[in-house]
Amino acid sequence: MSDALINGLAGAGGGIIAQLLTFPLQTVNARQQTERDPSKPAFKDGAARQLYLVVKNEGWERLYGGLMPSLVGTAASQGVYYYFYQIFRNRAEAKALERSRRGLGDGSVGMLQSLTVAALSGCVNVLLTNPIWVAVTRMQTHRKANIQQSPQDLICANDKALEASTTENTPYKTIDVFQELYKEAGVLGFWKGVIPSLIMVSNPAIQFMLYETLLKRIKKRRASNLKGADGLTALEIFLLGAVAKLGATVLTYPLLVVKARLQVKQRIDGDKRHHYKGTFDAITKLVQYEGLRGMYKGMGTKIVQSVFASALLFMIKEELVKGARLLVTGNTSLVKKLPSKPS
Repeated sequence: MSDALINGLAGAGGGIIAQLLTFPLQTVNARQQTERDPSKPAFKDGAARQLYLVVKNEGWERLYGGLMPSLVGTAASQGVYYYFYQIFRNRAEAKALERSRRGLGDGSVGMLQSLTVAALSGCVNVLLTNPIWVAVTRMQTHRKANIQQSPQDLICANDKALEASTTENTPYKTIDVFQELYKEAGVLGFWKGVIPSLIMVSNPAIQFMLYETLLKRIKKRRASNLKGADGLTALEIFLLGAVAKLGATVLTYPLLVVKARLQVKQRIDGDKRHHYKGTFDAITKLVQYEGLRGMYKGMGTKIVQSVFASALLFMIKEELVKGARLLVTGNTSLVKKLPSKPS
């Protein structure tokens, strides 16, 4: 079994487990990012309050709206990302060794090359899996009608068109989302938000840079006879992944808000503030009408969810790689540290 395939399968497995454990926070965060009405709870309440309100008004199952396509997307994204990352990484390492033989460098991959590898892997992943994440965003932001409301209240709410997505009690399935997207914008509708998503490949690049920097510092302080992959325990990998993801998320969060606004179903009222023609138009209107605060709406929830999920992914993925290598070769010394993509 090739390095790329082992890492791809391990990344997919780790991503699925992390997704299952943190999905309710993802749902809440998607609603926070796309809510534009200051009177709505999603605009001002914290994650804990939002979780409570969703369960109370819509049922606990709404916290897992879009879970199945999300799991598919996670497995596909992590698998694609790690597969291509290993391929690009192997080529970069081969070139570094070749330069070393010519007396150039020490044979290791430099920071610029590492960032390029992560960026290329991220771009391939975004282009191949974006349709899945558009569907997930729409299913997460779909609001089930509160059964405690009267029919008159629901009619008024629909007439005012305050919600970004349809508010109803009927099931909202993946096929419904795809049909809706195709009616709205044809085939290109499946790649809504792809531009900020492509820019967001800087997130794993930044995360990788922070991760590798911290990793090298720790390695310098470690004795060469420590047990485990490169002398690091699962808990240490977890903490390194958390710190690296925290830094990357803070720097790139506004792009996540813009992407969510583009992917969610556009409002049907006549307010031009609720219609985005593209990435630049979304950024302009966000800053103009909601200020810088709007660019960081729901960041607290995202940090908790993303950092925890990423740290879990790092830890689980490394353990899966070690297990796979032990089964295939009986040697765990070839385990390589790879960065996670964003949740």
